[in-house]
Amino acid sequence: MTLDQAIELFHKTMETALVVGAPVILIAFIVGLAISIFQAATQIQEMTLTFIPKIVATILALIFFGSWMFRTLVDFIQEVLKSILVLVQ
Repeated sequence: MTLDQAIELFHKTMETALVVGAPVILIAFIVGLAISIFQAATQIQEMTLTFIPKIVATILALIFFGSWMFRTLVDFIQEVLKSILVLVQ
């Protein structure tokens, strides 16, 4: 494996990780931001008010995006394994 191939593989790996993780992280961020604005407006400083909705939103996002995330990761792994077979020959 040359340095260029290793860099390309690393780039594809990081890109896939960002694409797969982004929906769940963005949903948790948006929910957290909305709750923070609500807390600032109402002066309610309850810790469970921030924790529970973010966990629920994250779980719902995983349920909704889970199959797409799994399919994307499986496609990436198949591509990596095929490239390894090409390198071995």
